[in-house]
Amino acid sequence: MATPPAPSSGPSPGSSALTSARRLPFTARPFFENKARAFWILQAVGWSGYLLLRGVVSISNGLSLDGVIPVIVEAIVGYCITLLLSTMYGQYRQMNRLVGIFLTIATLAAATFLYAVLDAFTFSFIATATPGVTLTRLLGSVYVTFTVLFGWSALYFGINFYLIVEQQIDQMEHLENQASSAQLAMLRYQLNPHFLFNTLNSISTLVLLKQTERANAMLSRLSSFLRYTLANEPTAHVTVAQEVDQLKLYLEIEKMRFEDRMRPKFDIDPRAERARLPSLLLQPLVENAIKYAVTPQEEGAEICVEVRLAGERVQIAVSDTGPGLIEGRIGSSQSTGVGLANIRDRLAQAYGPDHRFETRSTPAGGFSVEIEIPYQLEDVNREAA
Repeated sequence: MATPPAPSSGPSPGSSALTSARRLPFTARPFFENKARAFWILQAVGWSGYLLLRGVVSISNGLSLDGVIPVIVEAIVGYCITLLLSTMYGQYRQMNRLVGIFLTIATLAAATFLYAVLDAFTFSFIATATPGVTLTRLLGSVYVTFTVLFGWSALYFGINFYLIVEQQIDQMEHLENQASSAQLAMLRYQLNPHFLFNTLNSISTLVLLKQTERANAMLSRLSSFLRYTLANEPTAHVTVAQEVDQLKLYLEIEKMRFEDRMRPKFDIDPRAERARLPSLLLQPLVENAIKYAVTPQEEGAEICVEVRLAGERVQIAVSDTGPGLIEGRIGSSQSTGVGLANIRDRLAQAYGPDHRFETRSTPAGGFSVEIEIPYQLEDVNREAA
């Protein structure tokens, strides 16, 4: 007689809607989404099965159909007693653990004795010529009733324990998803203050030099770039085409500062333009190249952004013709607030182990970052605003 918690004991850990996306191949949790319905179904099925089993056994032992009447009464009484037990157990679960255990044992013992007395009296009243409760009949009934009620109680607490564990798993998954989203948002919002400072400083200089047209153009581009960073959800994925457009807007701002010293180059595979990747993933890489390749060299450097589609994988490379790997460059936090570690963390959050992130430097000079991610056409996280 499988029975869940009582419907009258208040909301239980398993009664809330289950929204977790990750599911095992087999799970009974949806059955318990409506706790009251699950209780009455299991109560009815359990006691009906008990009645059927006991009736078949009685008939097979040579009793007439009239002899099945005590079995029917026994099942009805057991059904009613377990309804009371479910309510009382539900109250005990809210008490101190030791007190609850003591009261549970005492209640089970009292219910067993009451059930045995009623069962013995019913049997003697219907099946014998001398109704009454004798010690022999009572002891015989105690064994049966204790087995039934103990099994019912074990199922009650077992199902409740199962629901508590499942609720805790759902809560853990929900908290993990929230933490992951919060970390992605934090990484996305770590814009480089040096970039804003340098851009605003350049605008101020142009204003002082009365080059208002150039100052206005730079201010307009800065406004468009910041609007782009705020228009998308921090955890959203955008298409490669959108990311490249944003990157070109950013480079137009930097171009006004470095002019011919910065020579950007784009090589984008048209087949990969619809692929999605985390928003503002490439901007810190280009900013790194500007800081370490363009700024320290009088002749500047070339910055190349390549995107290729190789089967079901998108390959991205950001390279420069600067002096190459400089000690302290990897993991530096001066260029983007978090440097290349930011990119690593965002890729790990977005794709788990299903990505590749490598840095390369050649003795002749030049530094490149290579990224490989799955080819996705839909934002599995959330769509860009």
